[in-house]
Order: sequence, then structure tokens, then C-alpha cells
Amino acid sequence: MQKTRLAVMALRILLLVAFALLVLFQTMSLPGQFAFMAQETPELAYLRWPLTAFSVVELMCAQLVIVSTWKLLTMVKHDRIFTRAALAWVDAIVWAIAAAWVLLFGVFLYFASSWDDPGWPLILILILVGGAVLGLLMVVMRALLLRATTLRTDMDEVI
Repeated sequence: MQKTRLAVMALRILLLVAFALLVLFQTMSLPGQFAFMAQETPELAYLRWPLTAFSVVELMCAQLVIVSTWKLLTMVKHDRIFTRAALAWVDAIVWAIAAAWVLLFGVFLYFASSWDDPGWPLILILILVGGAVLGLLMVVMRALLLRATTLRTDMDEVI
């Protein structure tokens, strides 16, 4: 149990750092980057606000995953992970990943045909495949959590 507590504490520290970095990117780095892009390449200036909105929404999806993971860690800490309440947080993770994936797929479809260099489309395909794997893995983990919750409920009734 001590290892679990240490892992939960370490994960929470990393989640806080990741959340803070995402907020920094959302508020300063990416909007500034797209403003700079619009100044340096005026022919792409029309993409400033759509790319800013896209990046903010994508990072919000990541923040939702972080908050949901934090809540699940709290449930682990209090030994309440095998409850129906945990499923809602896992569902939030699945939906956040799905929303981020759909948005990224839309960007891929919009830009893929206009790139001369095959590098960016290949990178986007790699990210899309990774996102799909992560999303489907979460669906499988949700099914396992549901099964374990059902078994725990059945055992609690017997005892």
C-alpha cells in the first residue's frame, strides 16, 4: 500500500505540473505564437484565430483528462474506485479524448492535402493513431472497471 501511496503522490505532482504548463500554453505561448505567425506570414494570418481556438479547446480536453485522473486518484486513495461514481470520471476521460481526436482529425483533413512536405501529415497520422489507441484503451479500461465494480458489489452483498 505504501508503493501505491507514493505513486499517487508522484502522479499528483506531475499532474499539477502538467496542468500548470497547459494553462501557460493556453494563455500565453500558443496565442502569442499564432499572433507572431500572422505577422511574419500575412498570407496565413487568416489562420490565427481558428488555430488559437483549436489549440485552446485541445488543451482544455487535456485539462479535463487531468482533472478526471485527479478525481480517480482520490477515489483510489479512499478505496472507493470500484463504485459507479468512478465510471463518470472515466467517461469524462473517454469523451475528452474522443473530442480532441475528432478535432485533430478535422484539422488533418483540412490541411493534409495542401502540404508539400510529407512530414507534417505523417506526424498528424502518428498522433491520430496514438490518440485512437489511447481512447480505445480507455474504453477497455472502463469495461474492466465496470466489471470489477459489479463483482465488488456482488461480493459486498454476499458478505
